[in-house]
Amino acid sequence: MNKGAHNQSREETSRTVSEELELLAVMGQDFAASLDIEETLSRGLQRITDYVGAQAGAVFVLSDDGTTLTCTACSGPIDVVGLSLGSDEGIVGRCVQNNIPEIVRDVSKDPNFFQAADEVTGFETRSLLCAPLSVKDQKIGAIELVNKSSGDGLFDETDLHLLQSLSSSAALAIINARMAEALVEQERVRRELELAAEIQRSLLPDPGGDDFPVCGINFPARTVSGDFYDFFPLEDGRICFNLGDVSGKGMNAALLMAKTASLFRCLGKTIHQPGQLMARINAEICETVTRGMFVTMVGGVFDPRTGKVVLANAGHEPPLFRRTDGSYEPVPAQAPPIGISPFLTGSNDFPETEIQLENGSLYIFTDGVTEGYLENGEELGAEGLQERLTEYTGLPIGERLQTVLSPLKRDDVALRDDLTLLVIEDNNTGHAEQVVPPAGEETVPKKILSLQFRSQAKNLKGVRSAITGAAMMSGCSEAACQDVVIAVDEACQNVIRHAYNGDDNGAVELDVLRDGDDLVVELRDYAAPVDVSKIKPRELDDVRPGGLGTHFIREVMDTVEFLRPADGEGNLLRMVKRIA
Repeated sequence: MNKGAHNQSREETSRTVSEELELLAVMGQDFAASLDIEETLSRGLQRITDYVGAQAGAVFVLSDDGTTLTCTACSGPIDVVGLSLGSDEGIVGRCVQNNIPEIVRDVSKDPNFFQAADEVTGFETRSLLCAPLSVKDQKIGAIELVNKSSGDGLFDETDLHLLQSLSSSAALAIINARMAEALVEQERVRRELELAAEIQRSLLPDPGGDDFPVCGINFPARTVSGDFYDFFPLEDGRICFNLGDVSGKGMNAALLMAKTASLFRCLGKTIHQPGQLMARINAEICETVTRGMFVTMVGGVFDPRTGKVVLANAGHEPPLFRRTDGSYEPVPAQAPPIGISPFLTGSNDFPETEIQLENGSLYIFTDGVTEGYLENGEELGAEGLQERLTEYTGLPIGERLQTVLSPLKRDDVALRDDLTLLVIEDNNTGHAEQVVPPAGEETVPKKILSLQFRSQAKNLKGVRSAITGAAMMSGCSEAACQDVVIAVDEACQNVIRHAYNGDDNGAVELDVLRDGDDLVVELRDYAAPVDVSKIKPRELDDVRPGGLGTHFIREVMDTVEFLRPADGEGNLLRMVKRIA
């Protein structure tokens, strides 16, 4: 080669390298400037197709599990975006699996050529270039170019080396773009979590001072918390309070926490009976709660003038009542968590517990406190909590809570769970005189459950579930619960089969009341009145659903009587079970 020709070749090579570098720089800027990777891939593919001089091109991206390749960008007259094939199928699959570039000058002679693509598009593929998109061992996919647009339409080794160079740089740009996208997403999530945490903090009440009888503290294990507490004064001088724990973690738990806390504060200003308030909240939560999520909560009202606390416990850790003699008494839950049963809603109040503090204290806490790890790796436990409460009982109320929880909240160890602790303290030595009902005065029956349903057998499953919950809430033993459920189920079947004669549109009403030590069940229908004297049970050995009724119901219930409804319509069955 003469000197002139050599210089010309060197100039062409230099120009080619310069053009490649310029193309790579432009593609890099595209990826850096856009958060839409697929759109940027499409533009980059068009640049590569034009630069190499191909008729068409496609980018195939490997799925996260590495099993499929999907076309995400096309250039030229063919469009196979969305086409998926196995990660080891076709020439592109072979290229990705082997992680080496390939040139197929004549696809008709390659058994791995994916002929289906041409059949779909009507395009004739003669020659292929394929280069993997990968950085070290990280496989992203591949770039595939189809048919040289000049000459004989077949690619050569020069084209392959050029595509390999471009694909390597494109792969690095894609990885950088994905990392940038992930960082942007992480930052977005971080800001959202911080906003959620700020909203949660705004839901917590302002401290009332050391002389205020109610004080709480909350340490979230993560940015957002599933625990919450609140207290606020009522117009009559009493103080409404609550503490709750949402099942699960993360944003769903935080949202449910915010909704429950907001409902308590909103409804608690007008509903001053804790059992009724909790039932209303339960009704609202049950309408929208995500399956499997629930809230354990203690809600109540404290009267500083008398030292009396009235509370309802929905499946929460038993609060600790600390008397002035230093003894502790747990206050167990008498109702399931909020969001569990849609039947225990509306007008059916949750059971209430009354406690006369008599200058003692009531501590309410989440399981994160008793299950929190001490420095020695052991859980604090209920006994450990009592010991610390006793040890620091002389401290001011706010400082006391901080000190009690200090061993669980260490800077060098992440919290196992949220820590929340609330205290209601009776610091009034001159209580107002309490009004005690005269001995022997009749108590007013308290309605626990009220159901209305149609005379359809499919409704009885829900009835049995609701009756079980109501009986347990009333304090019935397991055996007594079973008796009540069986008796009610038998009575309902009799109404469906005999009173309504199979009519599935008959109205049935079921009320459960607590009358002193008795559980009262009233079942009413609106069918034609029955002649009680003609009700005859089957023989005991004739066992089948319905009709064994009066034999069995009278056997398991303490009192069974047929009554005439006050309005004279239908039938009323009253069953009583002694709570045991």
